[in-house]
Amino acid sequence: MSNLAREPQNRSVRDGVQGENASWGEYETSLQGRFEERFTLPRLLEEQADLRGSQVCLICECEGGESLSYTYADLLDRAGRAATVFRDCGVKAGDRVHVHLGNRVEFLDCWLGAAISGALIVPTGPGSAPDEVTYVVDHSQPVVSVAAGKSTPLLRGFRGSLKALIDVDDGDWLAGTDPSFDMTRIEPQSPLAIMYTSGTTSRPKGVIVTHANYGHVGEVMAQNLRMTPDDRWLVSLPLFHANAQYYCFMSAFMTGASVALMPRFSASKWGSQAVRHGATLSSLFAAPIRMILAKEENLQSRPETLRTTIYAQNLTTREIERFETAFGTLLLQLYGMTETIAPPIMNSLFRRKRPDGIGRPCLGVKVAVVDETGREVEQGGVGELRVFGEPGVTLMKGYWADPEATVSTLVDGNWLSTGDQVTVDEEGFYVFVDRSKDMVKRSGENVALSEVERVILDCPGVREVAVIGQPDRMYDARIHAFVVAEGHSALTEEMIMSWCRERLAKFKVPDAVTFLPSLPRTAVGKVQKRSLVGVDDVPQA
Repeated sequence: MSNLAREPQNRSVRDGVQGENASWGEYETSLQGRFEERFTLPRLLEEQADLRGSQVCLICECEGGESLSYTYADLLDRAGRAATVFRDCGVKAGDRVHVHLGNRVEFLDCWLGAAISGALIVPTGPGSAPDEVTYVVDHSQPVVSVAAGKSTPLLRGFRGSLKALIDVDDGDWLAGTDPSFDMTRIEPQSPLAIMYTSGTTSRPKGVIVTHANYGHVGEVMAQNLRMTPDDRWLVSLPLFHANAQYYCFMSAFMTGASVALMPRFSASKWGSQAVRHGATLSSLFAAPIRMILAKEENLQSRPETLRTTIYAQNLTTREIERFETAFGTLLLQLYGMTETIAPPIMNSLFRRKRPDGIGRPCLGVKVAVVDETGREVEQGGVGELRVFGEPGVTLMKGYWADPEATVSTLVDGNWLSTGDQVTVDEEGFYVFVDRSKDMVKRSGENVALSEVERVILDCPGVREVAVIGQPDRMYDARIHAFVVAEGHSALTEEMIMSWCRERLAKFKVPDAVTFLPSLPRTAVGKVQKRSLVGVDDVPQA
């Protein structure tokens, strides 16, 4: 019998437990997380560069269709040069680097360069509204902002902590620099990213992601997908989101695999891109999958190599069958959040899966389904999903500059409250029931309805507003705003839409605006949103 299979009798300090009288529970806890507790991203890159330096790690397809390839040695060298650029701009360990870039190699330079520097990246999407970028920059207080060409005028107006604005379209931003690899200040639980994600409040929250977090999700995904160095991800989702970083790039780095990075998602080109780059793995959401199926040209391109496509959100049995038949791939649904780091629940490659199920808990993951009092519900009952883990290792470290939100989300310190409602059947399958209050997923993007309400309420002539999400077969959800205008205001639907387009990202702009004389309310005065479902346009009073 292994020594680990029975309670050790004479444990020493090297076991991670002080003294001979430590309890078995303390000893067991000390054994957990040893991989992540020694992991940093730069060390992994150095190891892969030593093992397979000449192997292609990244293929970047450009807007014009041409592709550029980079080896593991190239990626490490570029990361070291980016670290030098940041150092020369005054970036120190713990400082923030704002990255306002699309899917291009320079995003990787910044991410990996910050990892070497001990800094944190703060990504925002080039398509974000100015107000959204302003909030993130003001909240995170970066030292440097990195952008491209047409995005730089927006960022030049920022003051405060910014010491430098780097335009990567202004020549080779790494030219003339020598790589720096001073990593003495980097620890596994050192933060590496602040990922802003829409919550149920009016403002996004910054999820703190550590080196250990990145190592954990990379290992979990690589193991669950049985990845090898021969695998290649097709990545068309945006790099500034957790999905591409967590599931695709980190699992590739862990296994010495490669990534084909597309400049953006294209429903009409997706199939031919998978064929052209010999992709074996892909990551999508339900809405993009429906868009791909709607393009006949995709159905003429059948990749011979694409073995698995992971996705989130439910598809119908018919949609799954069509996609799997058209592209010769296995569709594998999973559930995860930026805060959970790795997906706590996913379907298995080799066991039975079901179209309406998000899967079963992954190996080593502890989850619970609880009621409003925090007690576990009976099998078949609906409750909130909570995920157990270690903050900074298997769960997010917390929310940036928001201790109250951190405490309310990390219940008792180790249980992450997802806010999502699920149920569990007799076979242990978890089925998603509903999203967090005031949250919808539209085309794979989280939208906090309260944020949309806040923007509309600021529009002159608006007295009250309520925003709801309604099911949509193509985009998962449609956003519908119900507005009560002030007095004799001449507000129109187009005026509201125009106001929103100037202040919100495109995917957050309402699909419809309905004017009402008043909003339905409960006996205590709260807006009764469920009464708005199916309401048609009503003339203003």
